[in-house]
Amino acid sequence: MLDYIIVGLGLSGLAVAEELETRGKDFLVYEDDSQSSSYVAGGIFNPVILKRFTPAWKAAEQMRTALPFYEKLEKKFQVKLIQYWNIYRRFHSAEEQNDWFQATDRPLVSPYLDPDLKRNDNPNLIANYSLGRVNHTGNIDTEKLLDNYRLYLADNTRLKKQTFNYAKLHTEKDHFEYSGVKTRKIIFCEGFGLKKNPFFNYLPLRGNKGEYIIIHSEDLKLDFAVKASVFLMPLGNDLYKAGATYDNQDKTPHITKQARERLIKDLKNLIKCDFEVVDQVAGIRPAVVDRKPLVGEHPEINNMYCCNGFGSRGVLIAPNMATELLRNIEMGMELDAEIDLTRFTQKYYSSN
Repeated sequence: MLDYIIVGLGLSGLAVAEELETRGKDFLVYEDDSQSSSYVAGGIFNPVILKRFTPAWKAAEQMRTALPFYEKLEKKFQVKLIQYWNIYRRFHSAEEQNDWFQATDRPLVSPYLDPDLKRNDNPNLIANYSLGRVNHTGNIDTEKLLDNYRLYLADNTRLKKQTFNYAKLHTEKDHFEYSGVKTRKIIFCEGFGLKKNPFFNYLPLRGNKGEYIIIHSEDLKLDFAVKASVFLMPLGNDLYKAGATYDNQDKTPHITKQARERLIKDLKNLIKCDFEVVDQVAGIRPAVVDRKPLVGEHPEINNMYCCNGFGSRGVLIAPNMATELLRNIEMGMELDAEIDLTRFTQKYYSSN
């Protein structure tokens, strides 16, 4: 009998699987590639919300967990996953510069915000009010990470490439049975796919569609990322990733002409050299109404769990949430009330 079944292998499922392996647990993962947000994500780790110059939720704690987690996976697969580079926030006015200076005095963000502004010396970058540097930032190559992890699980017969059929999951007294497989526990890590999950679809997960474009520009010569109305990130070989859009209405996984045109328009307000759009990608972020993760046990079915709702900060949040959940399951440690899904289930079940 298995210790665990994991359903879904985006950043959440991967982090849970790695935590289970570290604990010596036997598990099987079901994945059907129906959700692409982890694959198309920018993979950026940034502890600051650059619109308001405020700290992201528990960013320092997440950085302490996440970066060693990805360093461990780099060694495990002998591949480069982490790229360190600076993010520069373009200022639109002197007032924004003053807001930046004030933020550099706040203890939670002062380690990350450089008080010395950078004068723009790139002739193809439009930044008339200078740039503010965010330290300790970079990105995770999520595509390479997921590809390597899926191959690793497949080689160890721990991956089932198939759609999970909820109707075939049977709850027994002390275990679950699914298509001839017995397991003591099951964890759903399905991203926005949770909306189709009959066990957890009551949770207030709302899809937030994000689209990126990949551009090629020989003249731009940008070696750092810039945050303005659009985020522009260098990929190497004169390629750059620009995005992302935020759409709460469109829940389809397809790229759209509207998003492409909007991103091109925003780019033209940031750079003044020629560029060519060479690709476009889209994904649905699993966002929650209160912008906190959904972690914990089903309120009525023992040993059934959810680990979801990371929004646009999955690379930072996933390793921490996997650790929190497994400590709760295996060691009986109480979940942080901010992430515990009971904050919603109590209200739902009392009204039904």
